[in-house]
Amino acid sequence: MAVSAAPQRIEAGTVLFRPGDPCRGFVILHEGTLRVTLTAASGREIVLYRVSRGDICLQTFSCLVEGRDYAACGVAETALSAEIMSAADFHRRLAGDSDFRSQVFTAVAHRFSDFERLVEDVALTGFTARLARALLRLANADGKVVATHEQLAVETGSGRAVVSRQLARFAAANLVGMERGQVTLLDRDALDDIADDG
Repeated sequence: MAVSAAPQRIEAGTVLFRPGDPCRGFVILHEGTLRVTLTAASGREIVLYRVSRGDICLQTFSCLVEGRDYAACGVAETALSAEIMSAADFHRRLAGDSDFRSQVFTAVAHRFSDFERLVEDVALTGFTARLARALLRLANADGKVVATHEQLAVETGSGRAVVSRQLARFAAANLVGMERGQVTLLDRDALDDIADDG
């Protein structure tokens, strides 16, 4: 993605950065969602966070501030409208524009809250509650989660087989309905209770 002051259209599925890539500038997202993931040496992948309008990509912020390469992968989950502020402009505005600096630091603080949630989910929460939370988070207004078992494994930092077994248990309890590539939430209240139990 080229550095540009003008918003660029980026197709869904486009990889914006990979581990080892240099940072080309500060991403300002106007529309869409960027998914940032980390992959272990074993090949297991986990979603670190998503970036939407007004959010900060913590990977990009860290790369610019520390002068290092990316350590994670960023993929356009939906079509994006974004602009890339050059590193020089970013540092200049951060130093001289108090409103911009406040906006950036506030967004970074919010992003750390996402990491606290991720650590709590992966390290301190049982898998059943973690999957319930992921389903509730990803469901659209109609209660549909358009995701494969593999994608839900990435969301929960687990394996596909583990997700499949737990979804089957949820389905047997009439909490969800399953179709290929989609899960329908049938009992949000019960899933909320499971998610809260941790």
